[in-house]
Amino acid sequence: MFSAFLTGFFLGLSLIVAIGAQNAFVLRQGILGQHVFYVALFCALADALLISIGVAGISFFLNNIINQISNFLFGFSALWLIGYGVLRLKAAFKADTTIEIGASKSKGLIPTISIAAILTFANPHVYLDTMILIGSISQQFFGYYRVAFALGACLSSFVFFFSLAYGAKLLEPIMKRPSSWRILDGLIALIMFAIAFKLASAGNWI
Repeated sequence: MFSAFLTGFFLGLSLIVAIGAQNAFVLRQGILGQHVFYVALFCALADALLISIGVAGISFFLNNIINQISNFLFGFSALWLIGYGVLRLKAAFKADTTIEIGASKSKGLIPTISIAAILTFANPHVYLDTMILIGSISQQFFGYYRVAFALGACLSSFVFFFSLAYGAKLLEPIMKRPSSWRILDGLIALIMFAIAFKLASAGNWI
């Protein structure tokens, strides 16, 4: 069961850790010290909600179909993760990845959360990653193991967003160095390749 929990945790972490509009916004709020707790909490809860819907929804509505095509599903998910891993490897060889945090006036809590909501729910990749990919991968586990996988994936969101928000001021000088992003992208790629290998094995592709 702990193995399922760790699989969910590292999968969830590897999918959200790559810098994007949402993560850059969280990082920016952390550096500026504006509504840090609420922004991190909102993003983590939004991720956990979508992950839960993906795992529970696919399990409930598509269980019989997925049982019939599980080998194909695991192979497809493995290829998807390999694709992500390749993209992160390509990014690791780029030397110009940095974070730019511009000066900003403080906004109220509601406008700030509204921006976070738009950056979260208007991004189609968040649905592909949480509801479809994580939901599909969860099908290799059964019973309490699937619950442990989902909890691990949800916890990774809380760990990531709160670490990013509250560690922003410490991370800023580090992540301004392109070499730091190369190391991070390389680690993400390795995690994705490892999970892809496990999925391919579960689907009898290798």
